[in-house]
Amino acid sequence: MEPAVLAAIALALLALGLLLLAGLMLVRFSAERRSERTLVHALDQRNVQAVAAAATAVAGTGEAVPAGQKAVRTSGFTRALERFAQAGIHWLDTPFGRQIVAEEDRRLLEQCGFVDTRTRGLFLMSRIACAVVLLALVALFAHAYVDGPRYVLSLVVALIAGFMLPKIFLRRRASARRRTVVDELPMLVDLLRLLQGVGLSLDQSLQVMVNDFRGVLPVLSGELEIAQRQFATGRTREQSFNRLSSSFGNEDLHAVVRLLIQVDRHGGAVQEPLKQFGDRLREARRAMLREQIGRLTVKMTGVMIMTLLPALLIVTAGPGVLAVMHSLTSLHR
Repeated sequence: MEPAVLAAIALALLALGLLLLAGLMLVRFSAERRSERTLVHALDQRNVQAVAAAATAVAGTGEAVPAGQKAVRTSGFTRALERFAQAGIHWLDTPFGRQIVAEEDRRLLEQCGFVDTRTRGLFLMSRIACAVVLLALVALFAHAYVDGPRYVLSLVVALIAGFMLPKIFLRRRASARRRTVVDELPMLVDLLRLLQGVGLSLDQSLQVMVNDFRGVLPVLSGELEIAQRQFATGRTREQSFNRLSSSFGNEDLHAVVRLLIQVDRHGGAVQEPLKQFGDRLREARRAMLREQIGRLTVKMTGVMIMTLLPALLIVTAGPGVLAVMHSLTSLHR
């Protein structure tokens, strides 16, 4: 057999082995997830009944409070996704998992708002699955069009492309969220100054922004919600804000977080510092917009030369050229 065919068979067997390994891992974790879901469901039911009984006792009306909405049964896809995530979580702390989900990837996940271990496990398994699936597809369909070294090269390219596709998607999402943070930061400062000015505490101001201004601050409100949850679980304000200030690499956001930590620690009026900071942010934004307009003007110059200049020459110089051509024709006659 030719070396290219042997290489293709070897790669196909490797992909099949990886799929079988993933299947075995999913079967292993399915039993664990089933028992875990049973235990969690029993604990939830007990907690709901306890809350309902306490609410009835406090109300003193003798009417039972509804236990809550019935839990929606998870579909087969959701259960498979959970098993998929659990398999990835099992591999996260291994040397293999640290190579697939490196520190850069973890930072990108945090910038996208994915801070739990489940999403990291999903990301790990998605990289492996994309690489295996794309390799299998190219191995099946590319053999009819290319052969020899090109076929092996196409398999290698498919493996690398499938492995990098989830990271490319993650990087685009993180870049979009970083731009959104820059746009939302002046609004965040103004809202903080307004809420602090009406007498709300820092914790109340953050909670109002999380609950009532999610449509205005879609990214920062979610990040503040994560920070509030961490603060409620016992972390200090500085620890809960640490990820927010360091994840996006924005110096202005870092300065706002540092100001909030100082206010929470030492107290004091923050309306005037926030006003000055908001004015500085707006000035920086105006300068950035002027710079973008200047770049756009330079880019539009080339477009105008390519599109408007030919039409302008035809309109202005066309009659003269036609008159000269008619004169030359009459002279020849």
